[in-house]
Amino acid sequence: MLVLNNNKNVFLLPKQRNQILKKFIIIVLSCMLLVPSFGSFFVYTSFKLNQEKISKTICVQRKMLFNSCNGRCELQKSLKKYADNEKKMQNNLKEKAEVVYIQNTTTNEFKLATPIESRADLFASLDAKPISVSIATFRPPSYFI
Repeated sequence: MLVLNNNKNVFLLPKQRNQILKKFIIIVLSCMLLVPSFGSFFVYTSFKLNQEKISKTICVQRKMLFNSCNGRCELQKSLKKYADNEKKMQNNLKEKAEVVYIQNTTTNEFKLATPIESRADLFASLDAKPISVSIATFRPPSYFI
C-alpha cells in the first residue's frame, strides 16, 4: 500500500497495513450494525427529497385544489410499512431463537463395594523430620493472567 507523504512514496509495513485494515473493517461493521436503527430516518429523508414528486403523482389528494397533505399520507404509509417489516423481522428472529434442547441421560447402576479400612495416626507426621522443603512460591500459569 502506498501513502504519499511530502511527495515521497512511502511503503507501509505489513503490520501497519493490517492495523489500517482492521480499523477499516471495524468501522464498516459498526456502520452495518447502526444502519437498521436509522431506518425511519432514511424513509423520512427520502420522502423530503422527493416530496414535490410524491405530492404531484402518488398522493391521494393530489387533485384537490387546496391540498394540505403535500404527500404526508404517503409518508405515513411508508413509515407504517417499515414498522410492519421491523415487526416481522423481530418475530422471525424470535422463532429462530426458540431452540429445543434435548438432553440424553444415562442411568448408571452402582454396586456397593466393601469399605477399605485405614489406620492412620493423626499426629504421626509431626514426630518425624520433613522429607523436603519447597522454597518457591506458587505462581499460576501465565494463560490465566
